[in-house]
Amino acid sequence: MSFCLAAFRSRNETLYLANILNNGGYRVSIINTPKDAGLSCGISVKFEERFLPIVRSVIMSKPFRSFAGMYRVVCEGQRNTYERLF
Repeated sequence: MSFCLAAFRSRNETLYLANILNNGGYRVSIINTPKDAGLSCGISVKFEERFLPIVRSVIMSKPFRSFAGMYRVVCEGQRNTYERLF
């Protein structure tokens, strides 16, 4: 199983992105950014990998100043691996 995260350092910008996506009909959730992702703090928008092009497009079209990166998370039993996408 895998999913993607758009990580931010600002709660406001995280909520803004989630709102845009939810209003567009994409199911997303907001989670604390896992420490294993290599970021010390922040929150993330969690979404299905198939929505990656849409999420990337929205992020690139808005002035998100606290965007910290996009990650693919692969769940392997009790352990997750994180791949930075951009």
